[in-house]
Amino acid sequence: MSSYFANSRDFAINKLTLNISEGDALQYLHKHSATSAMHDSEERYPPPLCHEGTRQVVISRIESWYGFAIPPEKKIMWVHAPAGYGKTAVAGTVSRNMESRTDLDFNPVGATFFFWRTSPERNSPARFIITLAYQFTISIPELAPHIEAAVKRNPMVLNKALEVQVTKLIVEPFQSLGELDNMPHRLVIIDGLDECINSDQQSRVEKLYAEDQERVQVRALELIRTLHSHNLPLCFLILSRPEPWIKQHIESRSFQSITETLDLYQVGDHVKDVEKFVRDELARIAEGLDPQPGNGKEWPREYTVKYFLWRTGGHMLYAATVIRHIDDPYDDPRQRLQDILKGEFNSTQDLTHSTPFSSLHELYRQILRSCPQANRATMGRVLEEILAAGGEFDGSVYDALNILDRLSGRPPGCGIKVLRPLHAVIRLSSNNARNLRRLRFFYHSSFAEFLRDSPDITINAQKGLSRVLGGCFKAMSAVTIDGHVREEHVNFSLRCLQLISQLALFML
Repeated sequence: MSSYFANSRDFAINKLTLNISEGDALQYLHKHSATSAMHDSEERYPPPLCHEGTRQVVISRIESWYGFAIPPEKKIMWVHAPAGYGKTAVAGTVSRNMESRTDLDFNPVGATFFFWRTSPERNSPARFIITLAYQFTISIPELAPHIEAAVKRNPMVLNKALEVQVTKLIVEPFQSLGELDNMPHRLVIIDGLDECINSDQQSRVEKLYAEDQERVQVRALELIRTLHSHNLPLCFLILSRPEPWIKQHIESRSFQSITETLDLYQVGDHVKDVEKFVRDELARIAEGLDPQPGNGKEWPREYTVKYFLWRTGGHMLYAATVIRHIDDPYDDPRQRLQDILKGEFNSTQDLTHSTPFSSLHELYRQILRSCPQANRATMGRVLEEILAAGGEFDGSVYDALNILDRLSGRPPGCGIKVLRPLHAVIRLSSNNARNLRRLRFFYHSSFAEFLRDSPDITINAQKGLSRVLGGCFKAMSAVTIDGHVREEHVNFSLRCLQLISQLALFML
């Protein structure tokens, strides 16, 4: 036994029980946490935040509900809105504002969890409770010894049912503190509940997969309700799309009396917020432009700004995507904006449904149509591969695309070249030196959904999966004792081969 654990310290196996010393208990908890789901994690840097001076009414409503000194009557708030209305930016801004308060002698942010559909660590509830508990050991120092003791008594609690973890890692440690009435109440922020999809238990049958997605999101809501039922000094801010099952559950009798609901679309002047963002960004871009010869008129003209604002429909994601598209150092922003505004436009917008709006989809089509015709076939193949295996990359976009080029038999640098015209929707300018645990290719998940679901876009993720899978097998077969192989390609192949093989079976 000692040969297998030669470098271990303070660990022992006794009757199949793992004993952990006090000094290692919190480290053990940290190891099993989804640290990338925290609002200030490296994976989320830079975190989405509201444009300066926007969403002030919404943020004020949330902070007034929380109350700081006096806990709210209803300790759960559900903020909902369709895709692209800045829910994650609101959550991030609230987190930042509260942590920056200097007039408090405690940290009002108790814990955060940002679900994300394409991250195996963040798209499942498996580490949800563990991650909250770990953050409580930091934000509520007096709670740390009790959570540490719970882990030390039974390290296997981290593998128990989530309902057991709630009791052992959070409820009982709080109760061990004794009187809780005088303890400041902390805010727990849970963003993107609709992104919790339980990916490790995907069903090959689409209907069963949809049912499992609903079930796991409702389960997460029930975990929150259980925490609330014990009268702990905690408040919960939940942000999500208004999926029917989430809405139905929150409107049920067990939730209705304890939950305040906030429709992000109806609160505040989102049209005014978008206008401030658009005018600020256009002014910034205009500062870097040379005056057009023989034209003393300033850009943009007021009628251009007003037409652009009308096209946004008060939709911040639409506005932000257009701004990124025209803000291109290799092209003329004036011409790019003119091309977008002259393009087809469908003003029929379903503001109550959680899928992206038709105008946003049409914008994505315009961006794709603006790409050079000669590059579109290769661009399509690269997008297929990103959809198939993008979630398995870390590092930078540049490195990831080079690996995909190698695995798919393209010349080095080909992927980054053909995707440059898509800089409005793909994060091509990520810091090459940044070491992210999971790479975020797309600015917003709605573009990936558009590529997968739009009937007039010929993007087939299964074909991309086949190419990447074939490249992984080829990279592994090239490994010999005296052979020269690229280490990063082999590491990627080892990491994702099993996962994408399972995904291949799911897609059959």
